[in-house]
Amino acid sequence: MKSPLEKTLMNKKIILLSAALLLAGAAIGYLVAPKGASETGEQSTEQAGKGEPLFYRNAMNPSVTSPVPAKDNMGMDYIPVYADDSQNNDVAGTVKIDPVVVQNIGVRTAKAVTGNLSRTIRAVGKIDYNEEKMARIHPKTEGWIEKLFVDKTGETVKEDTILLEVYSPKLVSTQQEYLLALSNQKTLRRSEFPDVSNGAKNLVKTTYERLQLLDVPEHQIKELEKTKKVKKNLHIHTPVAGTIVRIGAREGQFVTPNTELYMIADLSEVWVYADIYEYEIPWVKLGDKVEMELAGIPGRIFTGKISYIYPYAEAKTRTIKARVVFDNPDLILRPEMFAEMTIHSEEQKDAVIVPAEAVVRSGTRNQVFVVRDGGKFEPKDIILGLESDGKVIVLSGVNAGDTVVTSAQFLIDSESKLREATQKMLEVAPGETPNMEPGMKMDNTIPANEHIHGADDDK
Repeated sequence: MKSPLEKTLMNKKIILLSAALLLAGAAIGYLVAPKGASETGEQSTEQAGKGEPLFYRNAMNPSVTSPVPAKDNMGMDYIPVYADDSQNNDVAGTVKIDPVVVQNIGVRTAKAVTGNLSRTIRAVGKIDYNEEKMARIHPKTEGWIEKLFVDKTGETVKEDTILLEVYSPKLVSTQQEYLLALSNQKTLRRSEFPDVSNGAKNLVKTTYERLQLLDVPEHQIKELEKTKKVKKNLHIHTPVAGTIVRIGAREGQFVTPNTELYMIADLSEVWVYADIYEYEIPWVKLGDKVEMELAGIPGRIFTGKISYIYPYAEAKTRTIKARVVFDNPDLILRPEMFAEMTIHSEEQKDAVIVPAEAVVRSGTRNQVFVVRDGGKFEPKDIILGLESDGKVIVLSGVNAGDTVVTSAQFLIDSESKLREATQKMLEVAPGETPNMEPGMKMDNTIPANEHIHGADDDK
């Protein structure tokens, strides 16, 4: 049980709290009522200055209109459209926004500038042989390999190095024919008949050329002429310097012209194939500088240039190969090694550049919003060029010095679409509603799926 004193104190607290609440409510009413009245008065004054509305449009779907005030299915009032709304020279879709609203929605801008734009492309590459410095050696006639002088893959050989000795009956018989031709030439050289001496001379020439065509080395032909002795085994020399990549025959093996005896590659210069994605190909040009790094050779950067871009894409990876040439004097770049490549593309000079985030990409067209005087934002269709590092080249539609919106442009774009649709609806013949066929007069009807809520319905 509470004492009479406690009850008295509690009643006083309740009375004081009630008084405080009444004072707070009065203060809020005092502050709000004048503001609301002022806004209502301003709105009424503004609407009165515009005259009677031409029609009312759905706030969510501008193509739905009504000649009388209405509400949509969500209970939102239709927006009145006045004749003054069309009496301006602004581009269709231009939006005018109060500076306070601009700040509240976080609109940021940037200037379109004239400058240079480049791109650094990173790709994966694979080292391969220089196809222009490879040799595949085949015998020109059938025979048997008597001896291999170079019998290990990976060996480095100089040009004209002896690779092997081969015995070929055809080569033996050709040597015999050559010796016979030399003997006949010596005998018939002083013949009284010019045809006979010339015939002997031509026979020597023909037989000599046959030995050359069979790859008989010059030093063995000279030795044959000097010693007049037929050699059983003839040498096969390498026509190029390089590294032995593959050996296709061994001692004692019967070989034919179809047999590949050796494959030799000059590794002093290698090709590296870089895989470039389709969207990066416009940046890649012949002669672009390329830097290469390898996990197997840490801390070293190799420099080369793009020598060829292949005219087709790889079916599986959807990439295009670019061939890069690298010098390899110390032979540390080995075929089949993988590499990380950095391609420094050529700069696009004196281009109009805007931030990539300023572009509103709708699929069918690209737009930016250009800031105009009086708090207006004008939509501009643009044609885009190359893009790099958050910047994009504008080929047409924007000039250097224009200020474009880079943030909250999608909110502006939504309002712009509504304004554009409204302006198009205003461009109709007098007496026609925007959503009627030409020639039909306004008859105070709205679409069947919309219900008009008058003042009586709200009661």
